[in-house]
Amino acid sequence: MADQILSQEEIDALLSAMDKGEVDLKQDAKDDPVVQDCSLTSRSTMLRSQFHALEEVCDRFATRMSLALSTTFQQPIEVGPVSTEMVKYGEFISSFSTPTSLNIFSMEPLIGEALLAVEPQLVFSLIDCMFGGDGKPLGRIREFTLIEQRMMKKFAAEALAGLEEAWSVVHKVKIGLHRIESKPEFTHLASSGEPMVVIVFGIKGQAFSGNIHLCISYLMLEPIKEVLAATERREKDSQPAWHAQLRELLKDTPVNVIAELGSTSRTVGEVLNLQVDDVLQLPTGPKDQIILKIDGVPKFYGFPGIIKGNRAVEINRCLNR
Repeated sequence: MADQILSQEEIDALLSAMDKGEVDLKQDAKDDPVVQDCSLTSRSTMLRSQFHALEEVCDRFATRMSLALSTTFQQPIEVGPVSTEMVKYGEFISSFSTPTSLNIFSMEPLIGEALLAVEPQLVFSLIDCMFGGDGKPLGRIREFTLIEQRMMKKFAAEALAGLEEAWSVVHKVKIGLHRIESKPEFTHLASSGEPMVVIVFGIKGQAFSGNIHLCISYLMLEPIKEVLAATERREKDSQPAWHAQLRELLKDTPVNVIAELGSTSRTVGEVLNLQVDDVLQLPTGPKDQIILKIDGVPKFYGFPGIIKGNRAVEINRCLNR
């Protein structure tokens, strides 16, 4: 340490050089390092990796809601996912004003409660549609009346029923509506710093538009994160549903069924010389098997016959191809 201490003569010489401009004070100056914000609590990256199957839940929920609202309101209603992000509960709940339709529900067997929030302007538009209006927004926001609260409770129950059905392809849950609040400060769903998965759905009608927010605690979904992260399961589980739908659609598809009694070949000259009452001999008889074709494709062997005066074919066995 003693070697690093300057003597009085050295200090005087350095100060004198600085006054004369012989020492470049900016020589060792370096550019300030670039600082980037990094939130260790942000889990936006985890949403795609850990909760991949939530995309399918959102798509199914949006499709069901769109169909249900369009049928109920007798007008085209578009419902679709807008965004999915991870935020702290305190930041999420503070973004709402009073009044807001806040519907607290459970998802058994998952532990905890979740929240379905409907923006106030959208609440009045939906209620107007329920009474036969076009959903034109109100000029000002006011407190909900008792009738409006009951109507929104009915809307929330129907929406949560659709959400329960949408979850069935990923993990079966039993959703139950616990209570409804209109003031965010009275909605104590979780601690202020607890991470929440927030999914926003946009609802658009002919004269209105707005958003509903689905808020689920990260800790609530953590026990099933392996199921939600499975990308192969999504394709595997959707296959039987598609098979069943295709079977139902194919039942009403008309096809041509031809029972081929036999075939023979002739030259063009022989065909031109055919006369009335001429007989063409076939290689098969009444006791021989014939081929049954579906849209020109051979599928079955059978025997010709008559049932109740109608020509018929009794299928004997399938044609192996």
